[in-house]
Amino acid sequence: MEAHGSGIRRVYLLLFCVAGIWSAYIYQGLLQETVSTKRFGPDKKRFEHLAFLNLAQSVVCLIWSFLMIKIWTNGGDAGAPWWSYWSAGITNTIGPTMGIEALKYISYPAQVLAKSSKMIPVMLMGTLVYGIKYTFPEYVCSLLVAGGVSTFALSKMSSKITSKLARPNAPIGYSLCFLNLAFDGFTNATQDSITARYPKTNAWNIMLGMNLWGTIYNTIFMFGWPTAIGYDAIHFCKQHPEAAWDILLYCVCGTVGQNFIFLTISRYGSLTNTTITTTRKFVSIVVSSLVSGNPLSQKQWGSVIMVFSGLSYQIHLKWKRMRRMQKKRKST
Repeated sequence: MEAHGSGIRRVYLLLFCVAGIWSAYIYQGLLQETVSTKRFGPDKKRFEHLAFLNLAQSVVCLIWSFLMIKIWTNGGDAGAPWWSYWSAGITNTIGPTMGIEALKYISYPAQVLAKSSKMIPVMLMGTLVYGIKYTFPEYVCSLLVAGGVSTFALSKMSSKITSKLARPNAPIGYSLCFLNLAFDGFTNATQDSITARYPKTNAWNIMLGMNLWGTIYNTIFMFGWPTAIGYDAIHFCKQHPEAAWDILLYCVCGTVGQNFIFLTISRYGSLTNTTITTTRKFVSIVVSSLVSGNPLSQKQWGSVIMVFSGLSYQIHLKWKRMRRMQKKRKST
């Protein structure tokens, strides 16, 4: 009976995590799209300095992670030292900036879809550089994702979507997304290296270290010289408080989302988290199409389904692999 109650509590906690991740990141996506496309105030000006979102996000996450370490770990510092994140901080500053800047050139659904194809550069680099051999089903997943993204990219954007973009240019937008993926790959590899060297490092340590360097680098980039764009961003927010409020909510959503992701990984593992975040991306595209007025053609919807079929199949393969490993451990 006690085990049954424990199982129910785990299910409720998982549903709580799903609701938290979905609500935080779907709303953050809508806010990101609003800030990048909306014309604010009576002068109908756009917020051009989208890189400022990364600085604001880094500052909020830095403060939050610092408070969490003080509250939950009694200020303990057994994890990786703060200076060890300096290199990952560089790529984690440049990568997301490129992803956000892409919204000037392509729609939000296109950006989400492009950033969902992370497996393609990973498999390409694995094959060409490290000589890794992948299974036939893994190549099928990759081809579905690559085909879906390519078909979506080659589809003509509707005039309604084009009119909302600051500078419509699909090649530049998709190039920025794929560079974002490349930098993210280095960031993830560096984080794995840090946690391997310092096993006592927890999620809050990583969050603090990454956002500390992100705040430093973004501050230098945004305010490092008299004509830097950060001053224009601050001036715009003063003139348009509505934009400042959207940016604050964007940061809060990102911080809340990160907390739910860390909770999911700690209780259910990274594979469960991947499943939740992948389905969230699909829902984000649907919500963007319905709420933000980004109509997709039948061909584009077919591309979206193609990509998420490939991602779903990849997750299914990972679940099967994990079960086989668990059975092997039980038998030994």
